[in-house]
Amino acid sequence: MNWREFRQAGHWPTLLCAFLYFDVSFMVWVVLGPLSLYLTHDLGLTVEDKFHVVAIPILFGAAFRISLGMLADHVGPKRAGQFGQLAVILGLAYAWLFGLHSKFEVEMLGMILGVAGASFAVALPQASRWYPPKFQGVVMGIAGAGNMGVVLDSLLVPWFAENFGWQAVFGVLLIPLVAVFLLYTRFAKDAPDKRAPVTLANYSSVLRDQDTWWFMFFYFITFGGFVGLGSALPLYFTTWYHASGIAAGLMVALVVFAGSMARPLGGWLADRVGGIRTLQLLFVVVLSAYVIMAFLPQGPAPAVMSAAKVAGWDFAQLPGAAWSAMVVFFVGAMALGMGNGSVFQLVPLRFRHEIGVMTGLVGASGGIGGFFLAKTLGLSKGLTGGFTVGFLVFAGLATLGLVGLALVKTRWRTTWGAVSGARV
Repeated sequence: MNWREFRQAGHWPTLLCAFLYFDVSFMVWVVLGPLSLYLTHDLGLTVEDKFHVVAIPILFGAAFRISLGMLADHVGPKRAGQFGQLAVILGLAYAWLFGLHSKFEVEMLGMILGVAGASFAVALPQASRWYPPKFQGVVMGIAGAGNMGVVLDSLLVPWFAENFGWQAVFGVLLIPLVAVFLLYTRFAKDAPDKRAPVTLANYSSVLRDQDTWWFMFFYFITFGGFVGLGSALPLYFTTWYHASGIAAGLMVALVVFAGSMARPLGGWLADRVGGIRTLQLLFVVVLSAYVIMAFLPQGPAPAVMSAAKVAGWDFAQLPGAAWSAMVVFFVGAMALGMGNGSVFQLVPLRFRHEIGVMTGLVGASGGIGGFFLAKTLGLSKGLTGGFTVGFLVFAGLATLGLVGLALVKTRWRTTWGAVSGARV
């Protein structure tokens, strides 16, 4: 790919702003994952309650994506993005100033954080509409790489919670949120090609197309797996491997970093060899990783706990079982991240004129997938005492993803793929 041509093809300040908007939004969207280790300690929640709490923002992120996407089509992506950012800023400001004192209040904050998760429906089409079809894989990969905000969560939230208390984390998060809001307001622009506002009838029309459901299912697997793991792994590592809060944060940061950085690579590879072929390879890797995850042995508890508020093994003292598990999760997250980029290499090619609708629908399905994974892992631990069943459920979904690709690949390549001008 010619990078000079790429820079001249669209509007890079908007692409950068979309990346930053998605990055900070994703960071606050899943903040209850690493923070749950601390707030559940104070609120006395059960293991199942913990997984439930971290799943709430994911569920409402999925629910709000369609409505925020429709708002973007009516008032423009920029105004919709500003609205979404302000809603989250106000919600976090309230939590910081007045505190959270019950499970119900945490759930209410989780609902507001869902608006941050809905940023997907604004940031990606806002960037996509500036660029021609041949650059869609890279553009969607770059904008979507904002999900690396989970890395910052995992690294910084446990440290701030240990040293300043978990309530202070909400105030710290306001700093990057406000900074990005100001940059976004100043530099982001809507693409000049004006489009008619999307109505419920548009969604109904697209949902009658079977390709819509295939894309939603594929993203349910890839993005659902990525965001579900990003939210649930802090609890998994502290529960299954007895890691301290800070050690679990570092482990999750390494895993999520792999998935975040791999997303543009997935879009680039899909541009080179085709999205279908790329997804087939990645689903095999994801399937294998989930099966291995299902049967990972539990790690030993330390004889002497650390002095941390969430006590356990310090990072340098983690047992071999924890390091082996981290390698498996690292590979799995990388494949899931590449899968995210690959799916969105295909979506704009198939639904170029319905990209806003499709981004909302496909993104919502990914969020539901994340909620499903986190809840499934929590139920698996609560009912069976382990995580085997939860991971095997998603291994089964990856298998169905391979079957689905086998069913659609010939039709896709000989119909819309043949006239798209890009590799499918």
